[in-house]
Amino acid sequence: MKFSIATWNINSVRLRMPIVEQFLVRYQPDIICLQETKCQNDLFPSKPLRALGYEHIIVHGQKGYHGVAIASRLPLSEDHRQDYCGVGDARHISAIVQHNGRRIRLHNFYVPAGGDEPDRSINPKFGHKLDFVEEMKALHAEREPGVSSILVGDLNIAPLENDVWSHKQLLKIVSHTPVETEGLLEVMKRGAWLDLMRQNVPESEKIYTWWSYRAKDWAAADRGRRLDHIWSSADLGLHLEGIDILKEARGWTQPSDHVPVTARFSL
Repeated sequence: MKFSIATWNINSVRLRMPIVEQFLVRYQPDIICLQETKCQNDLFPSKPLRALGYEHIIVHGQKGYHGVAIASRLPLSEDHRQDYCGVGDARHISAIVQHNGRRIRLHNFYVPAGGDEPDRSINPKFGHKLDFVEEMKALHAEREPGVSSILVGDLNIAPLENDVWSHKQLLKIVSHTPVETEGLLEVMKRGAWLDLMRQNVPESEKIYTWWSYRAKDWAAADRGRRLDHIWSSADLGLHLEGIDILKEARGWTQPSDHVPVTARFSL
């Protein structure tokens, strides 16, 4: 049976609900995970999602900042919110989804961006990001017996050389510094996570999911980074049909600087 899950940093869900609806009508993933929703739980726009068949919604939001949500056509249970770094930010939510007899723990993350200066001694935001990634190293894909895992979200790190437009020029730019990239690769290694976006695309090829608002013509410049990720436990990797990165969404009306990424499985 087919199963699909999309992840998208929407950069204010209330402002950009029209393009969320546009995406869901056209592509109809079973589940969509949103990051940077930027609204409190009681203000989350659930009604238009339910009208499109996404009746199962869990949110973890806060006023004006951060925020993650999962909207699903399939029932969600055993939801959990982890307070990484103990500062009260709404940056993680997880739940169990069942599909064709299989139980899957779905994690949705919004990792701190880390500010502009890659030095924790002068930039507390960067230190917060590194501490967050360090705590993520304890998350194992096979933590729960009999439960598969999928981890998605805006992880705000492009870990491989061809996850950015210029490896050399971005080595000292937050999101691609060695301390960040090595940290995220260690999260994958310790947790036995598969990088599904690289499963069928060799590391020698470029992959981007984010293009800066600062570029006058983002498409012509094409200076992107792969900040959004989809990982899974090893058992699900065998069932991956493909990954779709909807680059055209960066050019939609009032776009996010991130685009939706969808993993398609045959489970």
